[in-house]
Amino acid sequence: MEHPGKTSDQKIIEDALKIVNEGAKLNVNLRILGALAIRIHCEEFSELHRKLKRLGSEDRVFTDIDLIGYSKERNKVRMLMEDVFGFKYSEQFMLMHGKERLLYFHPDGLYHVDIFFDKLKFSHDIDFGSSPDKGRLKLDFPTISPADLLLEKLQIHEINEKDIKDIVVLLRAHDLSSEDQRETVNAKYIAKILADDWGFWYDLKMNLDKVRLFMGKYLEDGILSQADFEDLCRKLETLINFIDMEPKTKNWKKREKIGTNKKWWRTVEEIMR
Repeated sequence: MEHPGKTSDQKIIEDALKIVNEGAKLNVNLRILGALAIRIHCEEFSELHRKLKRLGSEDRVFTDIDLIGYSKERNKVRMLMEDVFGFKYSEQFMLMHGKERLLYFHPDGLYHVDIFFDKLKFSHDIDFGSSPDKGRLKLDFPTISPADLLLEKLQIHEINEKDIKDIVVLLRAHDLSSEDQRETVNAKYIAKILADDWGFWYDLKMNLDKVRLFMGKYLEDGILSQADFEDLCRKLETLINFIDMEPKTKNWKKREKIGTNKKWWRTVEEIMR
């Protein structure tokens, strides 16, 4: 049996695509999340992703598979994972979290698969809706949309450098737009989400400052070219302009008055796998 630490990135990518594609054949809506989705969405810049050494090595970037689907299709997701692919699950985890999240283990112990439903609830919420007809999962395939990928990474209250590296690659590979278009980041959508959530807005703005700081370091280290750096600076400035120009809601203004005197993020506990 291959050890989890030895499972190749290509194997994990291929298996994630198999799960999502087989799900589509069976009318099960699943999309890939996180760094894996960013690699798939940014194939042109996969070499940059490797050079950034996301996990400290150019040889390894990924360790598991994260997916999201709709809670209305939960039973079909279980059928897909258990009956079609033969993945194993923890009964205890299923009892505690099964309504909003499923955790599966590869039959040979190579990696695990985390499946979320309807929304991601980490430091801040990212809502995908609950309807296959109207939800945001329909915007892209086999991953969530670039805008949702960017929100997923920038919502982290205590962001890690590996997430900053993912953000750098995602922004380098995509232009910004003001609507949902394939292969672009909908900056208008991001701005609207933040305009109603001061806490999310605050953490995201702080994280963008950190991204800019690390970009300078990667430029000095020769990982980013001058062209890469200038492209990223332009996109960051555009994104910040979208965010700043979006009218803030009453909820946002009310929470702004409290500011950092009250906790503005959710503590995310690492679940033992």
